[in-house]
Amino acid sequence: MQDLPDVEGVDDYLQSLQIDICRALEAEDGGGRFMEERWTHSEGGGGITRVLTDGEVIEKGGVNYSSIRGSRLPDAATARRPELSGQGFRAQGVSLVIHPRNPYVPTSHMNVRCLVSGLDNPSPVWWFGGGFDLTPYYAFEEDVEHWHATAHEVCRDFGVEVYPRFKKWCDEYFFLKHRNETRGVGGLFFDDLNEWGFRQCFSFLRSVGNGYLRAYVPIINKRKNTPYGERQREWQLYRRGRYVEFNLVYDRGTLFGLQSGGRVESILMSMPPRVSWRYNYQPGAESPEAELYERFLGARDWLAK
Repeated sequence: MQDLPDVEGVDDYLQSLQIDICRALEAEDGGGRFMEERWTHSEGGGGITRVLTDGEVIEKGGVNYSSIRGSRLPDAATARRPELSGQGFRAQGVSLVIHPRNPYVPTSHMNVRCLVSGLDNPSPVWWFGGGFDLTPYYAFEEDVEHWHATAHEVCRDFGVEVYPRFKKWCDEYFFLKHRNETRGVGGLFFDDLNEWGFRQCFSFLRSVGNGYLRAYVPIINKRKNTPYGERQREWQLYRRGRYVEFNLVYDRGTLFGLQSGGRVESILMSMPPRVSWRYNYQPGAESPEAELYERFLGARDWLAK
């Protein structure tokens, strides 16, 4: 029996995942609510964008579901598969970025997606991608260890090589070459995943999507009431600039969305509400800000004992 892509099953899961994540984050925020906007794509399909702004804990958070059709795959999707250039596609996904107000709570990102090309063919081409990563401003080893322990748990049932493989890919992908530094402390990243068959790959996608809240909510809960002042806030705004730089220069999802004629407001919902750039800024030696560079940015085995 051929393992054909179940695009409707993927759609059902992604929509329920968006709802579950928004509810959990609203509960953790304690005051903010996600605004919902439904939109349609010019060639078919559409999505639901949910954005929370000026919450008690979340300064800006966006959780976007999309399921679009197109007549020609964008260049960002065919860079590794030139034989698919010019073919039609269906792209489905949930993508989120949470920018907390408190500098001691890290920014987090999660994305799970499925792309199918040639649905009308007897053997359509499909693959999954996604992952989650953490971008702290003031980092704590116990938080990063928890984040990676959850990532390891997400991968556990799919083979012992999966976590180290996708953890390494995350370290390499979320890397700002022009700064020679990682965006944060990593997590998981995978793309072009189809080697296990559709059912198993879809099961892994669900494991990643469902693992995000287990990884992130305990960190929010632990740090959201930490006192902070103007110095910590200014450092947060400065480091948010790295997030913007990565998304606009390197991020494949952003490029895919813009190249496929996607909805710009939804694509750029990941941008922080406030950010700053300071010329040639260097944190003071042995300061808490310098500690981020010295101990946390860069590839590291966070589960080594």
